[in-house]
Amino acid sequence: MPEVENDRPYWFVGAQWDGEDQLDRFISEGIWANGYHDKFQTEVKSMRAGDQIAIKSSYTRKHDLPFENNGHAVSVMAIKAVGTIVENLNDGRNVRVDWRPITDRREWYFYTSRQTVWKVEADDWASEGLVAFAFRNAPQDYDRFRNAPYWRERFGDQAEDTMFSWTSFYEDFAEKLLKFKDDRSPLINGLKEIASRNDKLSYLTDQFEDGSEGIMQDICPFTLFGIFNRGTTVENRTALARELGNLIGVEAEAPTSFDGIPILNNQNSWFFAWEKLREPDDIDRLWNIFSAARLFAQSDDPNARVDFIEAFDQALNVKQTSWNLTAGLFWSNPWDFATLDGQSRSYISNQLSLPVPKRTKSFPYDGDNYLKLVDNLSQRFEEEDYPVHSFPELSYRAYEASSQDESNSDDDVEVENASGSEELDVLSVTPPPEPYSISELMADGCFLPEPLVQRILGRLREKKNLILQGPPGTGKTWLAKRLAYSLMGEKAETRVRAVQFHPNLSYEDFVRGWRPTGSGQLALAEGLFMEAVHAAIDSPTKRFVVVIEEINRGNPAQIFGELLTIIEAGKRTPAAALELCYPDGDGKRRPVHVPENLYIIGTMNIADRSLALVDLALRRRFAFITLEPQFGDLWRNWVIENGGVAKDLVDDIRARMMALNQEIADTFGAQFKIGHSYVTPVRKMDPANTKDWFRAVAETEIGPLLEEYWFDQPSRAEEVLKRLIEGW
Repeated sequence: MPEVENDRPYWFVGAQWDGEDQLDRFISEGIWANGYHDKFQTEVKSMRAGDQIAIKSSYTRKHDLPFENNGHAVSVMAIKAVGTIVENLNDGRNVRVDWRPITDRREWYFYTSRQTVWKVEADDWASEGLVAFAFRNAPQDYDRFRNAPYWRERFGDQAEDTMFSWTSFYEDFAEKLLKFKDDRSPLINGLKEIASRNDKLSYLTDQFEDGSEGIMQDICPFTLFGIFNRGTTVENRTALARELGNLIGVEAEAPTSFDGIPILNNQNSWFFAWEKLREPDDIDRLWNIFSAARLFAQSDDPNARVDFIEAFDQALNVKQTSWNLTAGLFWSNPWDFATLDGQSRSYISNQLSLPVPKRTKSFPYDGDNYLKLVDNLSQRFEEEDYPVHSFPELSYRAYEASSQDESNSDDDVEVENASGSEELDVLSVTPPPEPYSISELMADGCFLPEPLVQRILGRLREKKNLILQGPPGTGKTWLAKRLAYSLMGEKAETRVRAVQFHPNLSYEDFVRGWRPTGSGQLALAEGLFMEAVHAAIDSPTKRFVVVIEEINRGNPAQIFGELLTIIEAGKRTPAAALELCYPDGDGKRRPVHVPENLYIIGTMNIADRSLALVDLALRRRFAFITLEPQFGDLWRNWVIENGGVAKDLVDDIRARMMALNQEIADTFGAQFKIGHSYVTPVRKMDPANTKDWFRAVAETEIGPLLEEYWFDQPSRAEEVLKRLIEGW
């Protein structure tokens, strides 16, 4: 990167006056002028001769970008002219500039500002990059910006796997919805048609001035957004979002998860009152703030901020609209505006220590103070060590940190619409599971090479059923659950069911059978596997996993019964459904199929001599992955960094375990080796205790296993153990 002076500021300024571009005049007259009489006076007076200055224009764009934007709008700042200030007239408005012509306008991305006067001090990598780009003709490192904290959720290499993928649909929905601002009749007609066949929209019944009732004849954009942002099931929200999206021409896929999105109270889901109670222009006011917000988020028109504040304050006068207005702005512009639901206000105030506008004279809740908070947060998001880096993340963290016990039911609860009340607040959904990918799996302490983990996941996706087999201590159970999380893309523990097979486990326990009730009677009940089947069928867009530990300790053919046939990957369809041995609880027999989004991961200890060979029918339906003890560099580095074991001692432990395993393999076979889990600390230790810890593991865990191996030669087992800990 070309050298950048950091001992003086750089200025990035606008050239728009009342919608007129002053660029040519500024260059021809050798000046730059502040178009405001009451703003930026202090900043302009602080400009010094010798400071470098650039005329910029800020906006957003979705298409024709030099990098992958994952469907999100990107902040763009065009550099239209650069120069050096030669004189400050000290009037707070005018400076003389030696302008240098730019033949081709250059565009800078991500790190931008809509402010008319932006003072940049080259004190970090982002600002240094901008200055070098604008004044030294250096290229922009797109990849570094894309993967920086503030932008990586949208544009980073792992952006498609983030918990905030829902934002693409919401942004597209807002863009398409804006087209109906001045002619809402097609929107209302389409909504009526949907409501005629969907009882979930019965709450849209209006009360008219003549005393009659019927579906509303007009609607604001936020109430329309609210149709799929209420307290209902995820599946219903997805279905409603998809149908409404189709109505207005949304191209993005409807979300199948709604991570950290504020939702409306089911008892009051309108942003305006009944017709008999509202003012004639109430709905128009809400469309105006919706439109003003979109313009403000997409351009640096100096008037856009003023228009937004005015529209915001007008919308606050609409009966039914209060804090929920910010939720509507967040839905339609999730990367640009903060939601100020109760939990977010608490989080911003208590966790981020920022003042939140209140309904008081000292710091009123109005458009100006709301934007000041948004501006403050946006600046802080760019800091590497700030707790949150975007408005979607803030909304999610707010719920996570909330001490309030405000749960939202997943059940549809239809209540009488109370569109005459004064106040409507919003609630946040139950926090989504943590994102989980192979990166998290490796960081958790997986010692397999990452390409191998990728291949294992690939086999699981294709085969649907996978068995991890290997000697004791190779981390089979540990890996099984984390493979499940990686498959699902999130740490959703409720969608992972675990069971251990044993000789006494039966079909009735695992699939379906008779169980005693509290009254002493018998009733048909679903086993764990059928519960997982039903859950997966009910949520076809989510993945579910059943983990079966020690799968060969039971009789898999007997325990699965007829389901052994239809767990095969090629038979995961309703067409291959079979009737179970037992009917449903109501006595009827209904064919059952195992859905494609249900996966099975089994574990198997191949060193257990008490077990019979795996049934060939079962073997044909599973992919088998053999795990080996892992004492490579991944294990070594993890034990040093996370276990607190000194390097020389780790190397000694590794050498001793590898020698032990070689002796075991030579005598009994590779399947009897001892895995790395035995000598992997579960927490960071005091280095002074390392030798005591290893000796204790060897004597109480490895020793008994050696005695079992050499059960007919106890002296040999004792000798092997003695060599393992000799000198410790």
